[in-house]
Amino acid sequence: MANFPRLSEALMNERLALPAGPIRLLIDTDTANEIDDQYALAWALLSPEKMTVEAVTAEPYSFAHHRDGLLKAEVAIEAGQAHEEHLVGGFQGWIDRLHAQGRRAADLKFVMPAEGMERSFAEIETIYDKLGMPTGGKVFRGADRYMASPEDIVASEAVDTIIDLAKSGSSPLYIAAMGCVTNIAAAMLKAPEIIENIVVIWTSAYPSSAPHSNRPSLNLVQDIHASRLIFDSGVPHIYLPGYHVGAQLKISRSEMEAFVKGRGDIGDYLWHLYTNNPLHEMFAITGAEQRTWVIWDIINIAWLINPDWVPTHMTQAPILDDDLFWKHDNQRHMMREAHDVQRDEIFIDFYNKLARL
Repeated sequence: MANFPRLSEALMNERLALPAGPIRLLIDTDTANEIDDQYALAWALLSPEKMTVEAVTAEPYSFAHHRDGLLKAEVAIEAGQAHEEHLVGGFQGWIDRLHAQGRRAADLKFVMPAEGMERSFAEIETIYDKLGMPTGGKVFRGADRYMASPEDIVASEAVDTIIDLAKSGSSPLYIAAMGCVTNIAAAMLKAPEIIENIVVIWTSAYPSSAPHSNRPSLNLVQDIHASRLIFDSGVPHIYLPGYHVGAQLKISRSEMEAFVKGRGDIGDYLWHLYTNNPLHEMFAITGAEQRTWVIWDIINIAWLINPDWVPTHMTQAPILDDDLFWKHDNQRHMMREAHDVQRDEIFIDFYNKLARL
């Protein structure tokens, strides 16, 4: 791993303090992965009193890492054999839903990381367009693959943008990470000194106290080398667990219809996304009208707008072992970790900002 500078206790505490006043923000996002990033990006752009979005960088994404396990699980299930479950809800439920629709695991088509990044880049531009905001000099392509080793610097426009912005300005650059952290890890490897000038806010996985393997977390498992780097490098890190914490940020169809639909072009577009969710097709989810959906990534923006809405505590950064379980060492550096959300306050602020349109 790169020779990262070790931050003094005073500087680390300063970087991990609750945000006060407008901050400089770069959003690193896999925007086309599902529908939550679009909500988060729109909310950030509608909150200039709290943050200045200086750049948005596109992340790669892919669900292809599920393919082999899903195919093997299908064979095992049809043979009447138990199969280890790696997904929330398990492969069993996924396969049962596919079969109920007359589909098989082999019918699923997964985009690969490079295509995922390009789709995300286009989706970022769509959100700016729906808000009537120009994108000139603000939207950048990111990695077209994941890291192949702990030292692998995956070059991209995003990497250079992160480095340039981290080295400019008189205040730290906050980076809201809403997917895999390949772009951020590559920037840190290329210019290790920037960890003194950035704060990484990342949502993924389970709380550091949880006994579960973090394998179900898409944001963490896609690029494990990059994920480990965030926890091991000593970069100031606001860790926002998705499971148990961000998972509370569910929104219903009736709320969408009452408070989002019809609120400008962006409101209509978010309504369209909610009612045409690409993950419903992939996971063979039916009865969507009766279901809620988790808008995971707005937790990053919620903490920046009002940290009381995402209560956090200071703790030592965990170690991510080979099986993706958390291990602990009392010599590790500190990070800030979320343990709850004020779900209603978060969505009310989002609804109110849409209503102003």
